[in-house]
Amino acid sequence: MKRSVLLILLTLFTFQIHAQENDTEEEPKDYSANVLTLDSTIKSLYSVISGEKDVERDWELFKFLFRKDAKLIAAGKNKEGELQVQYMKPADYIKNSGKWLVENGFFEKEINRVTDKFGNMAHVFSTYESFFSEDDEKPFMRGINSIQLFYDGKRWWIVNIYWQQESKKHTIPETYLN
Repeated sequence: MKRSVLLILLTLFTFQIHAQENDTEEEPKDYSANVLTLDSTIKSLYSVISGEKDVERDWELFKFLFRKDAKLIAAGKNKEGELQVQYMKPADYIKNSGKWLVENGFFEKEINRVTDKFGNMAHVFSTYESFFSEDDEKPFMRGINSIQLFYDGKRWWIVNIYWQQESKKHTIPETYLN
């Protein structure tokens, strides 16, 4: 009998400790406001990858922006100078770029947007400038993000981002500047 009472008390004590541990765990952040509108979704995309040197990015928010099976597609030249595209999942982007963004500082700022919508889909040509710090006066790079989005009736999802940096050969047309 004593053994049963002791076992019950030990079990209750264990459950109480576990309940207290769960009370101190941080609740998942609610990112729903970040994706209610097309504008808030695009602004969240730029803000989540931007930050000063040594400032961690909110990768949970970054992943929240993307639909399952979404792709990030970088266009450019490889080491041999050949044109290519590189396909990444959001997790690949975090793995490939996350450390660099924090170590170097990086701000990508939208300077112009051209949006086309039909039904539940949208295509955004978003012209950007890139800086190492918020205090930098001149960008070290410019380009265009071609962003495809899907609205499911509740929120916007990024389906794909396909981007290309500006080069001497391919300057950004006036149509996509202010």
